Amino acid sequence: MASTRVKIAVDAMGGDNAPNEIIAGAIRAAAELDIDILLVGDAQHIESYLQQHHQSPKNVEIVPSEGVVSMEEEPLVALRRKPKASINVAMDLVKQKRADAVVSAGHSGAAMAAALLRLGRIKGIDRPAIGAVLPTLLAGKSVIVLDVGANVDCKPKYLEQFAIMGTVYSKFVMDVDIPKVGLLNIGEEPTKGNDLAIRTHELLEANQAIAFGGNAEGRDVLKGDFDVIVCDGFVGNILLKFAEAIGEVMLQILREELPQGINGQIGTALLKPNLQRIKQRMDHAEHGGALLFGVDGVCIISHGSSQAPSIFNAIRLASEAIDHQVIERIRSYNQQSSFEKTEKLSVSNES
Repeated sequence: MASTRVKIAVDAMGGDNAPNEIIAGAIRAAAELDIDILLVGDAQHIESYLQQHHQSPKNVEIVPSEGVVSMEEEPLVALRRKPKASINVAMDLVKQKRADAVVSAGHSGAAMAAALLRLGRIKGIDRPAIGAVLPTLLAGKSVIVLDVGANVDCKPKYLEQFAIMGTVYSKFVMDVDIPKVGLLNIGEEPTKGNDLAIRTHELLEANQAIAFGGNAEGRDVLKGDFDVIVCDGFVGNILLKFAEAIGEVMLQILREELPQGINGQIGTALLKPNLQRIKQRMDHAEHGGALLFGVDGVCIISHGSSQAPSIFNAIRLASEAIDHQVIERIRSYNQQSSFEKTEKLSVSNES
């Protein structure tokens, strides 16, 4: 690319609150993150919004598209029938090297399918995985869980690849020196679980490119003992949505239980910094979205209900993935892992 500035394509038409909330979050990101934004969508609507809010940022470009993939549509059919849909155009911008990443709060299945069709997979990765960052009981520490929805059915080698990709992200983006990987299971013992869990445990234990810490039970996910948790997308999606619900319930309980009246207002004012930190740790909107691991380009899938703050954080997440060269590092780590397994097999055959 001619410019060294990060350019992020934002699907302005995807999501329950599109396009206004998406545009608002993107404009804020352009102003605060020192990046360029390519707003993909209905050009007339986007221009009208900018004029209405008296905004004309120089680092925001409008890229016209036609149509959007709705939640009711089958992704592949809709993507082929609507080649100029916003998610297709956004992915093409990355494919053409006009953008470094895509952010979308639209149909997650369509985003994943468009990424696979337009960008392809990283060599050596069989299936993409959606990775979500969750807070833990340890202040300042998070855990990344993958897959949380891309693959309902998995093979052991898929989960092994998820562990490698999660390790890369934890190490280079979350600054964990030696990320500890856990396999989500119903017990700590290696023999526990179904056939997928038992066979995956064997693969992870033998892989020298990761620091495998054994099985992680459900209660271990948010304790902070592990840095990376791997599971199939069926279990992971249930886990993610349950964790999000916990955060929403706890925030609501805090609102209801804070004292009322003048004393309550004074107390709340004094506690405001603490309450803000609690919200940041528990509110899924603070994370913005999840990275689609395994595709050959940075793609962030945001919540369908995302509002401007969540979109801002999703764009920040994309920018961090670019700055830390996540795609390049996954490619390198995966090749290293394959090399070590080949060497190990060769030595075993010679003996």
